[in-house]
Amino acid sequence: MTAPHLLALALLVLAAGAPAVLAAGLASRRVASGLAQVVALAAAGLGVASLWGAHGAYALPVLRTTDPATPAELTLFPARIATGPVVVTIAATVLLVVLAVQVFAGWYLHDDDRQPAFAATVSLFAAAMLLLVVSRDLILTLIGWEVMGWCSYLLIGHWSRKGSARRAAYKAFLVTRLADAAFVIGIVALIALAGSSDLEQVLGASSDLSRVTSSVAGACPDTGSCLGPNTALINLAMTALVIGVLGKSAQIPFQDWLIDAMEGPTPASALIHAATMVAAGTWVLTALHPVLFEAPVALWVLAVATAATMIYAAFTAFFQTDVKRILAWSTISQVAVMLSPLAVAATVDDGSAAAAGHLFSHAIFKALLFLTVGWLAVLAGSTAARDLDGIGADSTFAKAVWGLGLISLAGVPLTVGGISKEHVIDVAAWIGGDGPGLRQGIVTVALLVTVAMTAAYATRAYEIVAGRRGAPTPQAQATAAEHGHRDAGPLVKGTLALLALATLAGGLVFLVGPLDPGHVSVGLLALSVLLIGTGVVVGWYLRPDDSLPPARLMTLASNGFGADTAYLKVVAVPVLALARLAAFVDREVVETYVRAPGWIAALTGRGADWSHAKERVSTDLVWVVLGLLAVAGVALWG
Repeated sequence: MTAPHLLALALLVLAAGAPAVLAAGLASRRVASGLAQVVALAAAGLGVASLWGAHGAYALPVLRTTDPATPAELTLFPARIATGPVVVTIAATVLLVVLAVQVFAGWYLHDDDRQPAFAATVSLFAAAMLLLVVSRDLILTLIGWEVMGWCSYLLIGHWSRKGSARRAAYKAFLVTRLADAAFVIGIVALIALAGSSDLEQVLGASSDLSRVTSSVAGACPDTGSCLGPNTALINLAMTALVIGVLGKSAQIPFQDWLIDAMEGPTPASALIHAATMVAAGTWVLTALHPVLFEAPVALWVLAVATAATMIYAAFTAFFQTDVKRILAWSTISQVAVMLSPLAVAATVDDGSAAAAGHLFSHAIFKALLFLTVGWLAVLAGSTAARDLDGIGADSTFAKAVWGLGLISLAGVPLTVGGISKEHVIDVAAWIGGDGPGLRQGIVTVALLVTVAMTAAYATRAYEIVAGRRGAPTPQAQATAAEHGHRDAGPLVKGTLALLALATLAGGLVFLVGPLDPGHVSVGLLALSVLLIGTGVVVGWYLRPDDSLPPARLMTLASNGFGADTAYLKVVAVPVLALARLAAFVDREVVETYVRAPGWIAALTGRGADWSHAKERVSTDLVWVVLGLLAVAGVALWG
């Protein structure tokens, strides 16, 4: 079988597995969990097999109301998927991370009465991400994008008996829905531009327009009036798409929803952060990078947003009082790093290769970090820094897997994160580069600052878990006792060990596989090592048992520096006030005109009825008087 057929089969296995797992849950949670792991294992096996399959394209069967032999009709919605070396590498990585999450969730949620629903949602979530990875059709991409949004809402709100979990799910759904409206506009605009949803035709239409624009611009350099409307359409489409990606990837100004999403179970966090939702936008823009390259407005929006986000999120991560939230802010920062080469690369191929490489490495080390903190949180009874304080000090295994994940996050050379990070910096580097000037300079400075900050919060995170501190709080002890203080079994620890090994050996994929490791600049590598060392010193000096960082600053950082309050005051309050005003105008003004004819008719009827009643009384009296007079006349006559 070819790679497209293998991955299409994996897609079918995951999609069909979701209702099957849900149905199995009616019989037993253990059966449902086991089935979910078997489904994930089968899909991962197909994904690995696709690495050696012949590459090509495959049209998914779709319902058609026209003759399928008509070429013109097929081009409108061909529903085509295709694979290449990079596609199958990313697809296999996603499926392997999903397998690790399902195995871990089987242990983590073993006593959860809604475990089958969780496992089924994870399977559907994975199917949606796989569809997005292999899609070569914008409508299929949109379907995968939207299904992931729905699944993330279900996973974040899994513990829906908690008010905070429900609120986090609502917030994630509403914020990403707002950005998704722009995403849909972008997709529709691109389809209108190309006359088809097929990605190859969209890229071809953009390329043709670029050549025409270049020639016409040379003919009339003083004005842009002769460029035509399609140039503006590309800018509109790609800027809208970038806004949609910023929302799904939790970039400024949409960053706060991902922090509240930590209310979901840790396996859900690992899935959302490592290999699915927040990384999905990077893959979409990577596939559309030739079009993005022709949209300077979109490139500026992406560059400014990612530069601001990576620094802000890294700074905020350092001052968190909850280890899981340190990782959440880390994801926001690292996804900004992942997106940045797409905004400033000198060539399309360089930007796409650097972004895809960091997507691959981030999936590995972030899955390891989230699953490790989930394991340790069960032992400690909490993810709060004060409760995880020293939890891994006596465990060589805990220190090893946690430390390997963090050094890869920090970008230490030769780790999988170090290789991909250096590629990103090399592509975006303003020093000696030939990229787009000021935009490239802004991103380069942000990347270098982020390297030091990342090493600092990674060092602090290691010290929290591996350093020997005080005893856990009574609340943490009680929670741990309630959960039986159960340790992970060999299957879970084996999963963590394999992910830890991948953070070291995963770099081989860059050397022997399809992912481009980029060009190693000795000067930039030396600068990165110096910045990492500086960050380690800062993180060590401001370790948790010192008086620094200041308590006030940590409180502010834990609240996202007031982003949630800003959402309420800047967005929610004005929108609600506008809604109330609209309701008042509709009820008291618009409806008044609608009701007025009825009121007039009713008043007229009452008036007529009243006058008629008056007339009847008067007439009767006249007749009575006349009758009396007639009687009197007869009497007198007689």
